[in-house]
Amino acid sequence: MAPTLNDEKPEPGDLIEIFRGKYQHWALYVGDNFVVHLAPPSEGPGARANSMMSVLSDKAKVKKEDIWDVVGHDQWCINNQLDEKYQVRPIHEILTEAQAYVNQEMPYSVFRWNCEHFVTDLRYGKAESRQVRQVVKTVGIVATLMGIGIFVFAFVVDIFRGGRRRRRRRRRRI
Repeated sequence: MAPTLNDEKPEPGDLIEIFRGKYQHWALYVGDNFVVHLAPPSEGPGARANSMMSVLSDKAKVKKEDIWDVVGHDQWCINNQLDEKYQVRPIHEILTEAQAYVNQEMPYSVFRWNCEHFVTDLRYGKAESRQVRQVVKTVGIVATLMGIGIFVFAFVVDIFRGGRRRRRRRRRRI
């Protein structure tokens, strides 16, 4: 049984972040060792090998499962960091809504509606995925750096070509 990173005990309504290698899976703790989570077909404990398959999924199922069945041997932590940004909805509302979704199939999109969007929407009434924001930010930075690199390369090539042309013109005049 994998402990939390800080050996904390979750309380109903807490967000559970599960580290699956290159991404995190998210669940909502509902008490009595159960979590509710949005699970595409490829999601499960030790899902690392199948994690990229969730990119292809457009549907996912809301499941209520034992926390240890979802976590498996992966590390996990309680992560309510958005409490600083948003007001937490009343716990009874969070739990009632989470229970109402159990066994429902929902649309799924890695970028627009994933497991993190689902649980933050339950807890705060705001669907947000910080890992998607980080990917978008990283891609933006990489694209910007590539653009700058291409510009610098083109500039250097232009100077080199221009310099060669000027030297050729000078030789002809002599």
